[in-house]
Amino acid sequence: MPKVCLITGASAGIGRATALNLLQAGHIVYGAARRLSKMDNLRAAGGHALAMDARNEADLDSAVRTVLDEQGRIDVLVNNAGTVLHGAAEDVPLDAARDQFEVNVFAPARLVQLVLPAMRAQGSGRIVNVSSIGGEISLPLGSWYYASKHALEAYSDTLRMEVRPFGIEVVIIQPGIIKTEFEDQTASQLRQYSGQGAYREMAEKMASHSETGLADGADPSVVAEAIRQAVEADPPETRYAVGLHAEQLLELNRTLPDREFDELVSRPIR
Repeated sequence: MPKVCLITGASAGIGRATALNLLQAGHIVYGAARRLSKMDNLRAAGGHALAMDARNEADLDSAVRTVLDEQGRIDVLVNNAGTVLHGAAEDVPLDAARDQFEVNVFAPARLVQLVLPAMRAQGSGRIVNVSSIGGEISLPLGSWYYASKHALEAYSDTLRMEVRPFGIEVVIIQPGIIKTEFEDQTASQLRQYSGQGAYREMAEKMASHSETGLADGADPSVVAEAIRQAVEADPPETRYAVGLHAEQLLELNRTLPDREFDELVSRPIR
């Protein structure tokens, strides 16, 4: 039976690939993103495009109400929209850090609040939160991004236990290195926040690597396929780690002593 799916961040990368994958699998898909003009391919494939800024609570409410008004139910929420922030913890302004949490944690949490009454009423539902391997590990010069993804995973783990009695499943997706435009601002952020101060050498090494080092990243389609599995499996896994180096880095983080892991992941920028 087709599921009614709402996917955020559907204009590019993982979100776009997921929307098209779920449409091809026969599901009813609403894609939400700021850039409505970037979702022509979604509409052409039979999907529905919604304008939504994750920072605007009225947009979040409107997106959920539109799906419920048109379909009478929401079976799947895929919280995929997110931003990334790079720079030394000492350098990044807290206003930028707050915005990171607004998009990566509070917007998904608000959408969950909006869809849960309908899911509870229908006795079923699935919430898929797109995290990152950064939801478990941390690397240099990305403290606020990793903090936001750690927070999203802790929130998801608690949510999973709370809503399962109502027939609702919560799944975490942990992409590794993926070839998308998500990291396009990495070099400029590193140079903006940390290019002149005490961390400039470390920041420049990472910035230079980011400009050349993503060629080997996995295609977004591998994440989209994992999300489709999470949507259709009964029951789903609680976590799906996918993409380049995802499982290896998570396993190293879980098994190595902290200082050994620190040394391993810091080596390229020292």
